[in-house]
Amino acid sequence: MKYASVSDRLAGLGEAKWAVHFAGKQRAAAGQPVILLSIGEPDLPPPAAVVEQAVTSLRSGRTRYSSGSGEIAARRAIATRLARRSGLEVSPDQIVYASGTQNALFTAMLTLAEHGDEVLVPDPYYATYEGVVAATGATFVAVPTLPEDGFHLTAAALAAKVTPRSRVLLLNTPANPTGAVLSAAEVEAIGAVCEQHDLWIVCDEVYADLAFDVPFASPFDHPRLRERTVAVASISKSHALPGFRAGWAAAPLELARRMTAVSEAMLFGLQPFVADALVVALEQEHPEVADLRRTFRERADALTAALHGSPAVHVRNPEGGMFVMADIRPTGLTGEQFAWRLLDEFGVVVMPGESFGPGGAGHVRLALTVDADVMAEACHRIRALAEQLLAERAS
Repeated sequence: MKYASVSDRLAGLGEAKWAVHFAGKQRAAAGQPVILLSIGEPDLPPPAAVVEQAVTSLRSGRTRYSSGSGEIAARRAIATRLARRSGLEVSPDQIVYASGTQNALFTAMLTLAEHGDEVLVPDPYYATYEGVVAATGATFVAVPTLPEDGFHLTAAALAAKVTPRSRVLLLNTPANPTGAVLSAAEVEAIGAVCEQHDLWIVCDEVYADLAFDVPFASPFDHPRLRERTVAVASISKSHALPGFRAGWAAAPLELARRMTAVSEAMLFGLQPFVADALVVALEQEHPEVADLRRTFRERADALTAALHGSPAVHVRNPEGGMFVMADIRPTGLTGEQFAWRLLDEFGVVVMPGESFGPGGAGHVRLALTVDADVMAEACHRIRALAEQLLAERAS
């Protein structure tokens, strides 16, 4: 039997990256005491008003077919929120409703890139990005960022990787796994490179509401860059509703029209009762959203303080999001090796940095998704293993 080449291109780009996470979950299900710091799933409650709206709409019969382009009330709420953020006009016709950020990202990439094109991606990068690009047939080009620069993409590093085949820059700010938040000046400089080489910008902004001290900046909010930018996001992280799968892409009108055609070939409409809940999520202020941001910030500070001063593991405070990258290179192990040792010997589950590209080598990613006491215990175990390994290396 013959198969389409897309499945060959995607081989090894999915579950293989999450092997340590799945092993940890299996052990937890079997009753073993493990601390899960491997997945970006908020542990705090979602806004009560949003959940109540979903229940009310479900009970009132909002379960029929939806519009293929998304419920107009939801697209209007998204457009209004983005217009308020940027001070620029955004039409509901520029919004493509999607089943979460991942679906919006895939739709955008499938519309913009194909075989023969190159997609530029700052490294480290989110684990699914390689698969999204590979599915289009385009070539994935990693653009290195450095730990000493806080993993911030620079215009110079981007320009050095551009070729005549370059078509799209895939950005993520605040970034998963690094916690880097690009400043307005950095977005401007990166955008100038994209203008010079006529590149599209696809910006994953799912953590936009979780920026800490650095104000969030988007190329979609930039008057000159908007015409070449697709901004994708959802309420999965900001409102602690990852299971709702309610997201969007905001794009120039012609691109939005083309993306809608691609989207309708995959998902002809989504759940109306979830769309109703998204409207409430975006149109109302919810104290739970501020609680999420404050809690993740406090946990990041506590984690950094707990590991501060260790000669074997180094961390720096993230600028946003819900992850911390820990540098364990002094131990002499790869991130993959360290993650398995940490699970097997100390019962803590983290993600190997290598799951996020070559730039993550020698690091592990820690999710800020457990309460303070559990986080303190996890940090104690991480530090113990790292310093044990450093001592063994020195002996």
